[in-house]
Amino acid sequence: MNDPQPSAHQQALARQRAQWIMQVRSGVLSAQEAARQLGISRKTYYKWERRALAAMVEALGNREQGRPPRPLDPEKEALQRQAQELQAKLEVLEQTEQIRQRLEQPDKKKA
Repeated sequence: MNDPQPSAHQQALARQRAQWIMQVRSGVLSAQEAARQLGISRKTYYKWERRALAAMVEALGNREQGRPPRPLDPEKEALQRQAQELQAKLEVLEQTEQIRQRLEQPDKKKA
């Protein structure tokens, strides 16, 4: 099972492996030398390299601009709808009260 947050040690190992892979890809080292330095077989090195390059392509792919949408929270959405409904009812009550007050005022023309 993958940890949601890699530990500092895991991150350091990943950075070290990435450095070896980049040295091989740039021609500084051979895959065989990098594998020896990492203490793995050359076959395992190539497997890691393929995974690293695939992850880089995925990370650099086009994405929609802006912030990602927030996950839906049904309880929060229900509360927002309820607040909107209450606000609409309040506006109707305020308008009704204004009309009632106008109707109760004595007609100024008759006075």
